[in-house]
Amino acid sequence: MFLAKPAPTLVALVLAFATTALAAQEKAAEKPKGIVGPGKGVMLDVGQIEVPVGYEFYDGKTTRAFMKAVGEPVSGQEVGLLMPTNGNFTVFFEFSDIGYVKDDDKDKLDADKLLASIKRGNDEGNKERAKAGNPPLEIIGWEMPPRYDDKTHNLEWSIRARSAGEEILNYNTRLLGRKGVMEVVLVVDPENLQTTLPLFRQALTGYRFQGGQTYAEYRSGDKVAKYGLAALVVGGAAVGAAKLGLFATLAVFLKKAWKLVVLAIAGIAAAVKKLFWGRTTRAE
Repeated sequence: MFLAKPAPTLVALVLAFATTALAAQEKAAEKPKGIVGPGKGVMLDVGQIEVPVGYEFYDGKTTRAFMKAVGEPVSGQEVGLLMPTNGNFTVFFEFSDIGYVKDDDKDKLDADKLLASIKRGNDEGNKERAKAGNPPLEIIGWEMPPRYDDKTHNLEWSIRARSAGEEILNYNTRLLGRKGVMEVVLVVDPENLQTTLPLFRQALTGYRFQGGQTYAEYRSGDKVAKYGLAALVVGGAAVGAAKLGLFATLAVFLKKAWKLVVLAIAGIAAAVKKLFWGRTTRAE
């Protein structure tokens, strides 16, 4: 997923769209409520996160409503959204129930080869962007090459790109569990990444898989993913479906990449939240 800095005209359009969405929602249902920390954010039966003081959490249903309000497609796998009350960054959570991902290739993550695959996929994606009248996306390189922690079973990587003269940043974390992978995406202005990372990582220490679903609780006979760590970086599920070939893998990568470009161009997560969410509640 990628992040771009906001364009003023698009901000105005998205705000107008969000206001319209809010009016429609108010007629249809009560505004959704989030949790203001300190509290606990529950992500279905998969995981939970301790919501620190100064942060707010919204469940998967509300996260999908937000994404739809800014014109974004949803996967149906969204399980939560965490952001500080000052709105400087946003963290999206999405769970992929692909099974237990073996980390046998943890010492074989070839950053150069992975980046080459991503660039090939991006070249194909630019053809589709051109057809849709969108500007091309240029992959500059790794902001941080893939890095796996075999103690926490977390995989991290970040890619820097450029589109329409703006720098775009993608920061991904994958939390491996017994039944699948929690996909965590940090949305932040590229200029603020280094100052935000310590806050993001500290907040993420409060995440836990529900009992029986941690990576260490794997048991013989459990569902095992058809691919490893490298595949998570270049596209995930499509790699497992080998019969679909390379371009299927690239399509998944591009879908995720384009998804956050739009969110980032909107650049107003906090503003839309205040319009769209309404009240939040303090967890007991």
